[in-house]
Amino acid sequence: MGWLILLAIGAAAFGLTRLLGAPRTLASFIGAALMLGATGYALQGRPGLAGRPAATARAGSTLDPGVAELRTRMWGRFTSAEPYFFAADALERSGAQANAVRLLLGGVNAQPQNAALWTGLGTAYAEHDGTVSPAARFAFNRAMQLAPDHPAPPYFLGLALVRAGQFGEAQRWWLRAYAITPDALTYRAEIGRRLTLLEALIASGAGNLR
Repeated sequence: MGWLILLAIGAAAFGLTRLLGAPRTLASFIGAALMLGATGYALQGRPGLAGRPAATARAGSTLDPGVAELRTRMWGRFTSAEPYFFAADALERSGAQANAVRLLLGGVNAQPQNAALWTGLGTAYAEHDGTVSPAARFAFNRAMQLAPDHPAPPYFLGLALVRAGQFGEAQRWWLRAYAITPDALTYRAEIGRRLTLLEALIASGAGNLR
């Protein structure tokens, strides 16, 4: 039944895009999102299980909507990375960090030159491991090699370090992200605000910023 519902949703979505005369790029984005949804259902769906009252799930990550919005402003909307981010965010919120890592690994395997996906993979590894592990650092470093002048890789590496309690190193990466962000970009002020909070936290010698 789940597969029939998914097929019906897909048919309705594509029918609507044709009826409204939506551009081909939007139709491709919808198709990618549905494909990722089908993959997630295939990996995690258990339609044969008997019904029972829902149990409390393992606590997932507390994904800050402001962070997700900032990521979108940095990388742009309707990109080839956005369906992966959308699905990975949902997995992380449900506590399935390992599945989020696997999903983004599939993304970088499919698009190995995509700095946004490498940055997302680094973040997912950090969420899964609870620290900036060698695997996370490798992913962030690869993103910075692919996009050396883009502020997102150093910014999100810094954010992962903040969450791991490594404030001094995080400050260095956020300073770099702020320095390479052009003045004309509106999110430069957001990076600057978070950097100021981090510097105040370091100066106080205590606390935790998330």
